[in-house]
Amino acid sequence: MALFGVFATHSPESCPLNNRQSRDTLIQIDDKIKNITEKFHVRKIHGFYLSVLEHQWTIIVEADTAHEIETMCIEAGISAFNTVKIVPLSNFDVVMKRIRST
Repeated sequence: MALFGVFATHSPESCPLNNRQSRDTLIQIDDKIKNITEKFHVRKIHGFYLSVLEHQWTIIVEADTAHEIETMCIEAGISAFNTVKIVPLSNFDVVMKRIRST
């Protein structure tokens, strides 16, 4: 199991605050994400944050693989109007232990 950051960015024109279709998709994402995480071996969503003025979402996810997160983003609709980047994350303390032991 690993921790990943999911970073989704959209344009101002496709923002759910400005675009009816994106708004409807976002409402569906809220319902879908709660029902499909187990299907894609997402153990936990640690946080789902939105930066309204930056048009960026940050989702911290505990999952088995980035490929399953990718498929979940497609099925949930996140990638319908966002560019999505999935990044493996490491806990700061774990990295510091590794650095200090070398």
